[in-house]
Amino acid sequence: MIGKEFSSEIKEFFDEKTGNIVKQLTSDGSNNFHFYFTDNSFCKGDQEIYFLSDRSSERPEVYNLFKMNLSNGKMLQLTDELKGITPSFHTKTPDGDIVVYVTGNSLKKIEISTLKTTVLYEEKLGIQLGHPHISADKRYVGMARNEVVPIERGANYKGFKETMYGIKKGWITLISMDGKEVFDVFEDTHWLGHFQFSPINSSLAIFCHEGPWNLVHQRIWLLDLRSRSPKPLYRQGEDDCIGHEFWTSDGKIFFDNRRKGHDGTITIHKTQATIQNAPLSGQIPFVGLADDKGNLIKQIDLPFYCNHYHSNHNNTLLIGDEVDDLVLIDLSGEKATIKTLCSHNTSWNTQKTHCHPTFSWNNELILFTSDREGACNLYLIELPK
Repeated sequence: MIGKEFSSEIKEFFDEKTGNIVKQLTSDGSNNFHFYFTDNSFCKGDQEIYFLSDRSSERPEVYNLFKMNLSNGKMLQLTDELKGITPSFHTKTPDGDIVVYVTGNSLKKIEISTLKTTVLYEEKLGIQLGHPHISADKRYVGMARNEVVPIERGANYKGFKETMYGIKKGWITLISMDGKEVFDVFEDTHWLGHFQFSPINSSLAIFCHEGPWNLVHQRIWLLDLRSRSPKPLYRQGEDDCIGHEFWTSDGKIFFDNRRKGHDGTITIHKTQATIQNAPLSGQIPFVGLADDKGNLIKQIDLPFYCNHYHSNHNNTLLIGDEVDDLVLIDLSGEKATIKTLCSHNTSWNTQKTHCHPTFSWNNELILFTSDREGACNLYLIELPK
């Protein structure tokens, strides 16, 4: 199936709330979703996106990697993994020349110019591979790895809290791009996740202590990979509930503080992360921007509960996913202002249905996922002029 081309499925519609034109990129009944926003599905130049789909699999939810040409909608299959690629356990370089992904207990690399696939690492039993990330110099893949605990995970954050308490051993591991070097740079007694190299400094990274935000004592950690010494980024107090950290394109770290009592989740019940459900504590949520030494540069009150945010290149505009809508949040003035971009109407049933809205590299397009028609599909909308 590698190299098979699929015809365009693009169709357009007017959003029912704003009248803005939305492009639906996939529509054949298969499940399709884009890369996490920390990896950005867009290739530099914004002519192509990478995504996962089960469109060519004999069984549903066995996902492989595809590339779509946005000008004509044609899709090219890039992998044919019988076990499929583990959703959210894949990454790519900004220009899209290399993709790294987890399938089963293997970490693999595909070079897009030749479609050559290489096994970089095989995990031993009892340890689970995490979300990989590629260094800016393309020399290493980094990831969090954690001991496997006998806790059932499922939709709507089933087992999320129990897994946080269950995991007592995790590692941050680097693997060379040729697979010849594998070494741990940090070991911890917590569930580790969200490992991300700096986009401009390959010796610097962040990772998180994973779990419900209101139970994690310190979410974000800055890690110098040379000294192998972590330090807290935004040292948390008792009422801080922090998450969704990511590097901005200019090498700063963005994060979201929902304040006291918020566990950072949203489910099909839609009782969390909503504008209507203001914190009972009366505390105002905020977003923060820190430099690459962990110092807070900017803190902006943000009484608009969204579930994920992604910023434009100068960190003045956010795209967020409220319960039923995508919203634009302007941070350029003294106070943040909000405007609805379009509806998304996703169910929030699993992580795959989360919108994870993502700016293109030129900040003119926004890509998101929704299961508004039952299956997960990809949608694209232009940023209003």
